[in-house]
Amino acid sequence: MTTVTTFQDLGLAKPLLQALATEGYTTPTPIQAKAIPLVLEGKDLLGIAQTGTGKTAAFALPILQRLAENRKPAPRRSCRVLVLSPTRELATQIAESFKAYGRNMGMSVAVVFGGVKYGPQVRALAGGVDVLVATPGRLLDHVGEKVLDLSSTEIFVLDEADQMLDLGFFKPIRQVASRLPKVRQNLFFSATMPTDIAKLAADLLTNPSRVEVTPQATTVEKIKQSVLFVEAVRKRALLSELFSDPTWTRTLVFTKTKRGADRVAAYLEAGGVEAAAIHGDKSQGQRERALQAFKDGRVRCLVATDIAARGIDVDGVTHVVNYELPYVPEAYVHRIGRTARAGASGIAVSLVSDDERNLLKDVQKLTRQTIPSFDRRNDRALGALDAAILKANPGKKPTTDRTGEAEARGEGRPEGGRNGRGRGRGPGGGQGQGQHKHGRPGGHGARPGGAPRTTYDPLKQDGATADAARKPRRRKRFGGGQGGGQRQGGQSA
Repeated sequence: MTTVTTFQDLGLAKPLLQALATEGYTTPTPIQAKAIPLVLEGKDLLGIAQTGTGKTAAFALPILQRLAENRKPAPRRSCRVLVLSPTRELATQIAESFKAYGRNMGMSVAVVFGGVKYGPQVRALAGGVDVLVATPGRLLDHVGEKVLDLSSTEIFVLDEADQMLDLGFFKPIRQVASRLPKVRQNLFFSATMPTDIAKLAADLLTNPSRVEVTPQATTVEKIKQSVLFVEAVRKRALLSELFSDPTWTRTLVFTKTKRGADRVAAYLEAGGVEAAAIHGDKSQGQRERALQAFKDGRVRCLVATDIAARGIDVDGVTHVVNYELPYVPEAYVHRIGRTARAGASGIAVSLVSDDERNLLKDVQKLTRQTIPSFDRRNDRALGALDAAILKANPGKKPTTDRTGEAEARGEGRPEGGRNGRGRGRGPGGGQGQGQHKHGRPGGHGARPGGAPRTTYDPLKQDGATADAARKPRRRKRFGGGQGGGQRQGGQSA
């Protein structure tokens, strides 16, 4: 068998080799060396490769070459190649890769996802495109509105197939496949191979070639993994302490929930660590700003949920932290694969509370390893650090959160009630008359440094405290004196 050492050995066209040289790529990764020749031959492919192994180039490069060898205009309102992606960020990055590799070939590339206006996407699809990268929901919207016809698609790519099923896209994938022509090339890529993916592959692929560059469900060998046992309420303090190490320059932190991501980012900011959060409830603009700040090094930490993190392709991630272990053990493989990309080394740390020990067992069973562990339970220093952070900077917002800044400038929702009317809380807890224009304490234009808003503090995890903060103050319902707002008799209706 011939050993592949350069991209020239793969038989790629000169324009692609020039683009690769411009990007600084000279040696193909194992998945690229195995997959590219098979895709060039027109075969269906089932590729199993971990995140960060270069699988985007493994399908983008041969697809561009096949399109160039059979150059023809794409039909109106259609595409020659369809790539399905689970998230907006990943779809954008795949489209950017196609554009970068095909810069010398004149191929048209469009990207379609939700959370943005339909108009620009409709116009981009009107004349037909060579390559369309899309998320399933918005793609089916366009198909349903007769804006897009998939009946002439020649190549279908399903990227991150296992994550697609985790996100509940099983039915949409089949709906998309039913709109495609029966004669087509299919390429499936996945980091893991659960039973559902194997079944879907059997249904949609035709005599596929299987490429597996690492043993199934094993983690990247160059990642140094560790577990820190700690109480759930002290995780945030331990995380802040970890950032005292100056080598933690570009860190991804994973939480289970969107609200949890916001809380962790706010807490780190309060402790002096530049942080931002990214999740599905953020607008597309907020997500792009947070990701760009992380790429530029303006924030040391990006806190993300599993779904949003699928599109994070950032070089030089030094550390990955599992603030909470995922319910699905395969997600652990995806998470830590964000570091040690392109042959680099990396560090993955998991903060594990007692109620997560079964999840840890599932991870170690799947990855076939025992992860080194250290015990930080009953550490009084963490309790002292937590109290100091909350006392020093209560309620501080994450770096890239524009909402708090807008409200501080008087551009957001008024604090004193609707339309700026009503009363704002002045310094010291007294009632101050709301100021509409001058930004004096107590009005909705209050400057940073005034009294914190009496709303739910994202830094506080105690359930009773949170409920009390969210509970509206009792107001007087009937006329009378100072006690007019209290009911007599104890029982409420």
